[in-house]
Amino acid sequence: MKGLSNILENLNKYSRYFNESEFWKKIESVAAKTSTRIIYYILLLFYTLKAPGVSIKKKALICGALGYLILPTDLIPDMLVPVGYTDDIAVIIYTVGLIKNEITPDIENKAREKLSRLGLYYYNEAVR
Repeated sequence: MKGLSNILENLNKYSRYFNESEFWKKIESVAAKTSTRIIYYILLLFYTLKAPGVSIKKKALICGALGYLILPTDLIPDMLVPVGYTDDIAVIIYTVGLIKNEITPDIENKAREKLSRLGLYYYNEAVR
């Protein structure tokens, strides 16, 4: 899909759409519409963004991915259920793959704890 490859190549430009309060609103709205695993990956990105020692370049990629998630009018508009989140999921998985070496056990624990507070549970091997 040419549109998606263009997005992935230019992910940083979506960072301007990242806003922490909008992020948490989006998490609440997508939690019931997508798999717990995807929510876990999104939380991994968020907590990696907050972690010290992560390069500015990788933080910019994360902001771009999370900004793209928040943006309602992206390649496939989110209101087109059930396919509306397909592009968002692809961007999230792609970004987790790019930053997986930055994901520590502490970040994984924070993501799982937040899932638990959201009433979701995901037990899987480490992403690293």
